[in-house]
Amino acid sequence: QVQLVESGGGLVQAGGSLRLSCVASGRTLSRYGMGWFRQAPGKEREFVAGILLSGGNTYLSSSVKGRFTISRDNAKNTVYLQMNSLKPEDTAVYFCAASTRWPSLANPYWGQGTQVTVSS
Repeated sequence: QVQLVESGGGLVQAGGSLRLSCVASGRTLSRYGMGWFRQAPGKEREFVAGILLSGGNTYLSSSVKGRFTISRDNAKNTVYLQMNSLKPEDTAVYFCAASTRWPSLANPYWGQGTQVTVSS
């Protein structure tokens, strides 16, 4: 089992920044990829960003590329999502995910989610 705990969500004005954190515990995570998904009201959960814990390969969805950055601190078992130039359409619950399937992050372990609200 892998446990994931997110933090860092909140309310921010358009153009502002937030940094989300996800702390992982449980199994040895060296073979895992981790990432962030988001789900807005009435919409399906969508991929935002992913990172391979060994090697640090990253990829981001086109909707956030150039504004968001994903990084990790393996010593702390923590993955970060730095979100800059936030837009109202970024408003969603953001979920941390960990999976042995890369780059799809299919069938992941999920965190409980953290709310991000961007006001216009």
